[in-house]
Amino acid sequence: MKINFKNKTIILLFLITFQLTFGQKKGESIGTETVNVVKPYSPTISDAFKVKENPSLDDKGNEAKETIKYSILSVPVASTFTPSKGKAEGVEKSKQERLFTNYATVGLGNFGTLNAELFVTQKLGNDDYVAGMFRHHSSQGGIKEVELNDEFYDTALNVGYGVNNRDMSWNVDLGYQNQIYNYYGLPADFGTTLLPENRYDLVRGISPGHTYNTISLGGNIEFTEGVFSKISANFKHFSDSFSSSENRFYVKPTFKVEVMEQSINTNVIVDHVSGSFEKNYFNNNTEPLKYSFTNLGIEPSFVIHEDDWILELGAGLFYSMDAENSKNKIFFYPKVNASYKLVGDLMIFYTGANGSLNQNSYADFVNENPFLSPTLNMKPTSNQYTVFAGLKGKLATNVSYNLTGSYLNETNKALFKSNNYTEDATNENYAYGNSFGVVYDDVRTFRFYGELKADFSENVTFGINGTFNSYQNDAELEAWNLPSMKLSSNLDVNITKQWYAGLNVFYVGERKDMQQNTAFATDPVIVSLKSYFDVNAHLGYKYNDRLTCFLKLNNIANQNYEKWLNYPVQGFQVLVGANYKFDF
Repeated sequence: MKINFKNKTIILLFLITFQLTFGQKKGESIGTETVNVVKPYSPTISDAFKVKENPSLDDKGNEAKETIKYSILSVPVASTFTPSKGKAEGVEKSKQERLFTNYATVGLGNFGTLNAELFVTQKLGNDDYVAGMFRHHSSQGGIKEVELNDEFYDTALNVGYGVNNRDMSWNVDLGYQNQIYNYYGLPADFGTTLLPENRYDLVRGISPGHTYNTISLGGNIEFTEGVFSKISANFKHFSDSFSSSENRFYVKPTFKVEVMEQSINTNVIVDHVSGSFEKNYFNNNTEPLKYSFTNLGIEPSFVIHEDDWILELGAGLFYSMDAENSKNKIFFYPKVNASYKLVGDLMIFYTGANGSLNQNSYADFVNENPFLSPTLNMKPTSNQYTVFAGLKGKLATNVSYNLTGSYLNETNKALFKSNNYTEDATNENYAYGNSFGVVYDDVRTFRFYGELKADFSENVTFGINGTFNSYQNDAELEAWNLPSMKLSSNLDVNITKQWYAGLNVFYVGERKDMQQNTAFATDPVIVSLKSYFDVNAHLGYKYNDRLTCFLKLNNIANQNYEKWLNYPVQGFQVLVGANYKFDF
């Protein structure tokens, strides 16, 4: 049965009348009344009193409620309303920066500086890839008041192949590096016993150039399941232009075993180095120097995790074999680390004691100081223990800190020390006091380290850190060329979407070295190398997703400080270049 609009109206009026009839009793009406205020209202508070009688009840409020009977007339109503489909409001998305797999960088600067890099990679299938890297950094020299050639070249080429599978991933890398440097650091008093014309001829006759060559082959394998976690291996052949040669082989498998619901992680280390130098430093000793060390080590440890603290317990056992001197030694080292959350992530206390046997090599020494003479005495360094304790955490959500105090006890620590010299034209080109040797000593170091990092926003980051050292050694007069203080600070800013800039400042404290002119019958002189600071800045402009131009300013203060004795560095440096990203 259909009900038209008129019938609907009659039924609705009938229901309203029915409701009002039962909502108000018959005979009751609400009238009107006039209230006259004769004076302002002045409220007062009367004394409180206790009610001593039980309150009387008004039984009128307890009368039985009247029963209301009603019924709903259910009538089907046809509806022609059709809701429109909702449309999601669009959200403006920021444009995602495109990622490229290859890039090329070229920079040119004063002092005839050239800096270039090229990296390419290509997928061969779903899981494997091939990659290559070329690097070159060179300068034509021109350091103020340097009499010898001070140019340098550093060129490296690496190619690699890798596979990433579900169960494991592995890669292999083949590399070659060529480095050319000059022994340009003549002592300040060089040639004082010679006539000016003889000194001039002697300096002109020195050929300070020397070359290093490195061939390396290495690889890594990582497993997602099984006993073995990772295996790293590397072979390196290192040589120089004075017929020195060194071979080093290093392999380190890491595996884990589950014992009583605990995972025991174990590192196994096999580290072998052997090499030879044609002669000792002095001409009267032309016998070659040979060395061969093999270090075998095992470092088991397990970690206990709880709510607020982590404890790692382990140890290291090493067996070192000196093949040239037929001497073998056993070393035992602690490996204990612990951390406890004092105030959540705001303050974490950590402490520990660790030690290890560190293999020294000619190649590693050259990477730190390229002006070494090819006449070194080689031996490993034993870090008997490093005890440390510190606090780290957050001062705010975007500010973190780290404070550490430590004590290191090292035996046979390698120290760079300037070689003595004579003014003899028959010397080797590195024997005029313009090279460094290596001496070993037992050194104990008190160290304090502090670091602060802050991300003020997505576009501004800041960091500062400092290391303060105090050394005590046994045999040598000083801890040669070890600074007592190092400070560093950096600031990076994204000015706009296209422009960015950065500033880096570092400070290195005073160091000690010693040098002697053997032509004089005097004691060696201890020389203090002045502390120095270096200010570097960079500015970049992203032209588009592919092309970025940059400007780098180094040693802005134009200080010709000496990082090593008699070796001043280049002054104010400007480098302009560009980086281009691409895909094949």
